[in-house]
Amino acid sequence: MKDLTEILAISGKGGLFKMVAQAKNSIIVESLNDGKRMPVHATEAVSSLEEISIFTDGEDMPLKDVFKRIYEKTEGGKAPSHKDPADQLKAFMEEVVPDYDKDQVYISDIKKVMKWYNNLHDADMLSFVTAEEEKEDEPNEENKDEKKDDKAGEQEEK
Repeated sequence: MKDLTEILAISGKGGLFKMVAQAKNSIIVESLNDGKRMPVHATEAVSSLEEISIFTDGEDMPLKDVFKRIYEKTEGGKAPSHKDPADQLKAFMEEVVPDYDKDQVYISDIKKVMKWYNNLHDADMLSFVTAEEEKEDEPNEENKDEKKDDKAGEQEEK
């Protein structure tokens, strides 16, 4: 998944926001839902999704890892709605993160995870290309040499 540093959750404001600019005493954010821009002042509670993690029985799991598991579980589809019954959401979360700490992760947290995942899905911001897959897409040295040879051949023909 791409970097979640610029994707923000702002306390008191529904949805997710993307940071687009920095002003003197605030940042300018754009809603992922409707694209509206607004200033967010330093006094407001702002969290980057990159900083958020889920409590587990072992080490905390970064939110982007949770999103990746949801993505794999749903085969790239949407997660259950945050409006689904609590028992269904808990069961889905247990399938995705079997060792999540059931005493510290509340249903409200699970609902936020599902809502945020679906917001990112709707905004087409979920991409889980691994480093190996990225390298496969890049032209390697052999392909570069072949392309140079093809271009040289084209030049000679003219």
